[in-house]
Amino acid sequence: MKVLVATEKPFAPVAIEGIRKEIESAGHQLVLLEKYTDKAQLLDAVKDADAMIVRSDKITPEVFDAAGQLKIVVRAGAGYDSIDTAYAKSKGVVVENTPGQNANAVAELVFGLLVYAVRSFYNGKAGSELKGKHLGILAFGNVGRNVARIAQGFGMKVSAYDAYCPAEAIEQAGVHAAKNQDELFETCDIVSLHIPATPETKESINRELVGKLHKGGILVNTARKEVICEPELIQLMQERTDLKFVTDIKPDADEQFAQFEGRYFSTPKKMGAQTAEANINAGIAAAKQINAFFADGCTKFQVNK
Repeated sequence: MKVLVATEKPFAPVAIEGIRKEIESAGHQLVLLEKYTDKAQLLDAVKDADAMIVRSDKITPEVFDAAGQLKIVVRAGAGYDSIDTAYAKSKGVVVENTPGQNANAVAELVFGLLVYAVRSFYNGKAGSELKGKHLGILAFGNVGRNVARIAQGFGMKVSAYDAYCPAEAIEQAGVHAAKNQDELFETCDIVSLHIPATPETKESINRELVGKLHKGGILVNTARKEVICEPELIQLMQERTDLKFVTDIKPDADEQFAQFEGRYFSTPKKMGAQTAEANINAGIAAAKQINAFFADGCTKFQVNK
């Protein structure tokens, strides 16, 4: 079987070594398409591929139409909204992700952003500490659980809400289970977002919800930019000069957010999973899942059933 690694943003060399070892040890062929700059390159490379490993690359119907032999696509990472999963299903292509492989990397970035924010963006002025602050985690999946673990090490009070995770499971992790989103924002000093971008969540983080945060509140987004209603958040931050917003996903309205000097920060590009460890873990996990699929039809991590 031919396995194509198609990445505009390439894996680290050590990750490629691990992927190659996994794929070739199972008797498959590995082909690389790295740093491609034109969709035509992807459409050509995928023509005779049986499987594909991608990162944040957009895999559209046009790509699936060009891939006559494609049977499985694995997104090396948790989020898969860059792949048209419904169209893939209509073409009989399995789509999988690699949940949990970059969870610690994203969680650690949350606290890198938070320390930067509470220490007044390192501008020389007095800041505050995270110890004793109340952190709210919106969605208690792999990343959320790691955020809770690290927060407890900082001595923070931690609450979480997840519409799809039982309250008992949250409580078992030593975290208070909020009854709903409103309670989370009403009771916390900081809220960290870990929800996916779905029709239900898009622009759900709005003026009314964020406005419930305590005075001096901080909103952290390392999830998806689509979940935030940017015009409403800008309006709220204009009205409430105590609020801060930090993110690793540059908003569409970045230039407008820039007016909030000392209260807003965005990394130049999304970097939650940008660690050597996460890069290696996700890539090798993707390779193993492809091998399992071809060996015995395993679709444990399929997201388009």
